[in-house]
Amino acid sequence: MARYNKRAAIPMLGIMSTSSPTHWLPTNTFAGKRAFVTGGGTGLGLEISRGLAALGAHVTIASRSKEHHLGFLTEASKEGWDAGAVVLDVREDPSVREAIDTFCEQHGGIDILINNAAGNFVCPAERLSSNAWRSVLGIVLDGTFSCSKYAGRHMIAGDGGVHLNVVATYAWTGMPGVVHSASAKAGVLAMTRTLAAEWARHGIRVNAIAPGPFQSEGAAGNLWPDETIEERMREAIPAKRFGTTEEMATHALYLCSDAAAYITGECMVIDGGLSLASGRMWEPGETLKRKRDKD
Repeated sequence: MARYNKRAAIPMLGIMSTSSPTHWLPTNTFAGKRAFVTGGGTGLGLEISRGLAALGAHVTIASRSKEHHLGFLTEASKEGWDAGAVVLDVREDPSVREAIDTFCEQHGGIDILINNAAGNFVCPAERLSSNAWRSVLGIVLDGTFSCSKYAGRHMIAGDGGVHLNVVATYAWTGMPGVVHSASAKAGVLAMTRTLAAEWARHGIRVNAIAPGPFQSEGAAGNLWPDETIEERMREAIPAKRFGTTEEMATHALYLCSDAAAYITGECMVIDGGLSLASGRMWEPGETLKRKRDKD
């Protein structure tokens, strides 16, 4: 029977509990696999990278800042993981091609691509500058396509592989203040399904995850910058809590594993029921009173 650990704020099954996403998959699940993770040095990208590496994959993380590589590479050295890093701005198509071609030359191909690089902040649409709009779409939409295209070419020439894109539920529900990110993520969601249909014959699976609010330094600073907004967001979630990076990474790793070999073109929502509750007219447990007919 499922129990709930209020202190850790994570669900536990039976007597087992762990914060590591690797707990749910067999050791060496990704042994011999070669993974390229954009935005892999911080937040969710870092947790996915750690999980892939801990389960046997070679993992190269890519980000614009070399400083973001340090934490992952230090841990990889300590744990004996096979890991590397490259400085990359995914908005620059020629640089993306060079980075992925070099990765494949060095490692003999690519098996897993994680498109996690993103940019987001809250801003009313009427105040959003053209540069800000272009920057977010460049990172999220253009960058995802560039990485997918060049990795896809190598996978088509090889033995197939897996793409995992990170989107958001507001790609289809919408949300005030994030028109740039919502538009870009909606494009990535359409890209996910289109490439899944187009590349399935090559043995390539393309899926996405749509995380709801989860605790991370970047999200806290950009999406709920003060306690009032944070509490309002938490109360809107039926589960009454934010997720954790470990929970998000767990499902990302599952979709990249052979356990999900017959899943493609899907988007897994991981949001504690938030998108289901959007626009609800009453709260569960609330007493509903009907208006009495007038005599």
